[in-house]
Amino acid sequence: MIHVRNAGFEVRGRKLLEDVSFSAKCGEFWAIVGANGAGKSTLIKVLSAELGTTSGSVLFHDRELRKYKLKELAKKRAVLSQQNNITLSFTSQEIVLMGRYPFYDADPAQRDLAIVDKCLKKVGIGHLKSRLYPTLSGGEQQRVQLARALAQVWEIENGLLLLDEPTTGMDLFHQYETFQLAKELTRKNLAVIAVIHDLNQALQYADRVLMLKNGCTHAIGPPESVLTEQTIQEAFGLPVQIIQPEMTPYPVIVPNVAPVYHIP
Repeated sequence: MIHVRNAGFEVRGRKLLEDVSFSAKCGEFWAIVGANGAGKSTLIKVLSAELGTTSGSVLFHDRELRKYKLKELAKKRAVLSQQNNITLSFTSQEIVLMGRYPFYDADPAQRDLAIVDKCLKKVGIGHLKSRLYPTLSGGEQQRVQLARALAQVWEIENGLLLLDEPTTGMDLFHQYETFQLAKELTRKNLAVIAVIHDLNQALQYADRVLMLKNGCTHAIGPPESVLTEQTIQEAFGLPVQIIQPEMTPYPVIVPNVAPVYHIP
């Protein structure tokens, strides 16, 4: 699927990524974690071809990523960016239809419109299809953008979905619904690579985790081997405990810090 080999990216002599290597296969859900400024969003931009590596390489389906034409690449992978600033008065349906642009030339076919409707319903916003995008809440806008990315990979075999902080602005229910959807897509043989801030969500849903620190790989592997008390403290500077509550099927990461009391 996608192979990253000693990838690096620098701007004006500042290394934002350095010597990052990993391979994501079809059917895998990868979580990219790390502190602010660790290089997570830069890596997603490199994987999406928004940025080119300044060292190393990225192979996508055994071909160098930089050799793909934009429309050709758009038929194989979709990207949900961290920020999607749209102020024009598009409806939710029109935004999601943008995900079908690579698959038609002039007018969308009935199949494209049907996929748009399915994706809107899949993320729970079918009732908002006619609403103007700028009038939606932040969480609703993010779900529209998720539906757009979903519409783009809906019929793709062995496709790739890149998510940069996909749950930004979403409430708790829709955060977990988003990651359930990501897992569902991997069962359809797509690869999903997501920047995730909530380490408990990464621990619960990811098949593999890449932890970055200062632009470099700090740890890589299965969630239980990467998200340890030691590696989390090293990467985030925060002492944590990993506990196993009786009522949950997976461990839980909790900060190991004293509570702060405010004296009135």
